[in-house]
Amino acid sequence: MSEIDDGTRLRSYRGSRIHAGSARAGTAVLAFLKGAVEKSAIMVLIISAWEALPRLGLVDPFLLPPFSEAIGSLLRLFQSGEMVRHIAASFGRSGLAFLAAVLFSIPVGTFMGWNERIERIIDPLLQACRNTSTLALYPVFILFFGLGETSKVAIILWGTVWPILLNTISGVKEADPLLIKSARSMGISKAGLFLRVVWPMALPSILTGLRLSAATAILMLVAAEMLGADRGLGFMIFYYQERYAIPEMFGGIIFISVLGVLINYGLVHLEGRMTRWKERTVKG
Repeated sequence: MSEIDDGTRLRSYRGSRIHAGSARAGTAVLAFLKGAVEKSAIMVLIISAWEALPRLGLVDPFLLPPFSEAIGSLLRLFQSGEMVRHIAASFGRSGLAFLAAVLFSIPVGTFMGWNERIERIIDPLLQACRNTSTLALYPVFILFFGLGETSKVAIILWGTVWPILLNTISGVKEADPLLIKSARSMGISKAGLFLRVVWPMALPSILTGLRLSAATAILMLVAAEMLGADRGLGFMIFYYQERYAIPEMFGGIIFISVLGVLINYGLVHLEGRMTRWKERTVKG
């Protein structure tokens, strides 16, 4: 009888766990759908107003064509292959600048965040550089590098390096000193201290810097390509604006906006996967 009772209890326990897991999954799906509806409602409202206002004559259709016309122009640009050419050029410039910013900012920011004396000495210079308008320096970059690719990559790099650098410094500085002291008391090596204690604690701040830099890279890309370029998304928008091809211009703007949103959500997803330990720590 006891074996039968144990088997019954085991099946009941497993069933309750499966039921609880299904309930949590269902709750998560409902929460996701609710959030998606709430987030999309405002976008549907804005797109509907954009479509309706020009068609009703409340806004000059030449200055603001209906949303469907802008999307149609964007699709035609893709069909002709022109959009792909501009995307490839823009991704090459922004990707190279963003990669250079990451490779420079994370090691330097880690060193400065760990060495408080160096950070105090260099911080005034960092703040001055960070608060200098990137676009105001564009003529300086043109003087040094000309109108070629180097100046465009340099201006994007200048705009994207600061969020990663400053967030890396902040993340390393804010590492819990008690955990660092405890790890040192256990005889951990310096490399192990960085990899197992400091780096995981600084990672959320670093990923936030990456998100900010990715958004900045898109903004700087458009500005950099509006002068002295013959291809790229920024060049395309400026080119069609000069020729009063307004639907094509808005099509390019819509694509850049969607691209920025996708990159942001991608980095948010990456941050969630790389910092799951935070959720486990909070639950524990």
